[in-house]
Amino acid sequence: MAAPESTAARPGGANGREGAPALPTGRTIELLLLVFAAIIVTGALVLVEANQEQELTPTLLYVGLAYLVVLTLAHLAVRRFAPYADPLILPSVALLNGLGLVMIHRLDLADQDRAALLGQPVPDSLVFKQILWTAVGLALFIAVLWWVSDHRTLARYGFTCGLVGLVLLALPGLLPSSISEVNGAKLWIRVGGAGIQPGEFAKILLIIFFSAFLVQKRDLFSTAGRRFLGMELPRARDLAPLLVAWGLSVGVLVVERDLGSSLLIFGILLVLLYAATERVSWMLIGLGFFVVGALIAYQLFGHVQVRVQVWLDPFSDYENRGYQIAQALFGLGTGGVGGTGLGAGRPDLVPFAESDFIWSSLGEELGLIGLASILVVYLVLITRGLRSALAVRDSFGKLLATGLSFAVALQIFVVIGGVTKLIPLTGLTLPFLSYGGSSLVANYALVAMLLRISNAARAPLTRRPAAPAVPIADAGTELVQRPTTGPIPGPTGGRP
Repeated sequence: MAAPESTAARPGGANGREGAPALPTGRTIELLLLVFAAIIVTGALVLVEANQEQELTPTLLYVGLAYLVVLTLAHLAVRRFAPYADPLILPSVALLNGLGLVMIHRLDLADQDRAALLGQPVPDSLVFKQILWTAVGLALFIAVLWWVSDHRTLARYGFTCGLVGLVLLALPGLLPSSISEVNGAKLWIRVGGAGIQPGEFAKILLIIFFSAFLVQKRDLFSTAGRRFLGMELPRARDLAPLLVAWGLSVGVLVVERDLGSSLLIFGILLVLLYAATERVSWMLIGLGFFVVGALIAYQLFGHVQVRVQVWLDPFSDYENRGYQIAQALFGLGTGGVGGTGLGAGRPDLVPFAESDFIWSSLGEELGLIGLASILVVYLVLITRGLRSALAVRDSFGKLLATGLSFAVALQIFVVIGGVTKLIPLTGLTLPFLSYGGSSLVANYALVAMLLRISNAARAPLTRRPAAPAVPIADAGTELVQRPTTGPIPGPTGGRP
């Protein structure tokens, strides 16, 4: 009895009949969703222009064409280098990036109107700079897809990635404040008029290192220790990696005064530990370390105390330290459920409205409905990344996809929580929405890795890359098929 032919191999599509319409392929689905994203972004640009300028300006044409070119190149690159990748990941990223361009353009118009009213020089347009950074991010996106033909090869360079990531993370804190400090945090490397944040790229390198390290040392972390309240606690000597990560996070907080990066690094390692061991005890121990570190930081560092005090009562110092968060809350309240409409609000009253506080800018003009829709797009991106982690067959790929997806999720929570006064402000930016070159370029590289893992998980068995030479204990599981011809041996060996 021959095995049934797979649906994908049938010439007639899903039902196998000649002439029947085939189901849409991943290429078609991705293209249709990208067209849908382009329509939404173009319509949003038209609304901004209509409400602000009362006419359509050449900027609308330039921004729209640049966005379409970026979408086209990204789609062609994914279909060329990762043809079986999840078709929902790239459209989600494209829509978020496009909405970010729309809001940055809207804030540019407000800044230009204010400058004209005050008789000041017209400031540079940030939207064109963001488009340039998008092009750079796309170039890195394509390079990663082309260079990383198999995500498992990254495991060989895990410790190298860890070393480079630590150097990039620590470098701004060791440099003079004149070229590294902005708004009290030492996160930058500035040369002339250009600057980058090495920590954005260090985040990805450290995720690769954590994933490779946990795969190699999983027996160490899975060894049972004493039982307490029904949980298997790790042995004391196995806590060294967690202590190192905790010390690294505190070190970043001390040297660079960056609460967001320290929280992000420690949170990623904690989630990867849980994903690798499935032990709640690691989470509880990690949360204990976090509480201790937060108390120490509050007692020793004045900027942490300021962040907490502003979080508790921003209106007690409204004219000074609490002005930014207070204006953001006023903007969110003004937006209400339906928003004021694109181009019809005053999000420019919030300092750093295009970067750290772009969430409040979107909330004022799109309202609760618009913010919920953006969160759904983020949720699609994160869940498709986690689905790739579940589907891929090697342990390193599972941890890497989990770490990359959770990095996006944690960053979203930290930023939105800070803007809405759920948690203290941390200084991070929203992925793909906020203005900023380093964050945008690094996140495009992150998405390229997710697409590479998704391609490996979804590709047919005959099209998957050959497994590298690894010990049998480290090899991923593979599905096998029965022969399609000949009788299947029965219990006696000869009868079907």
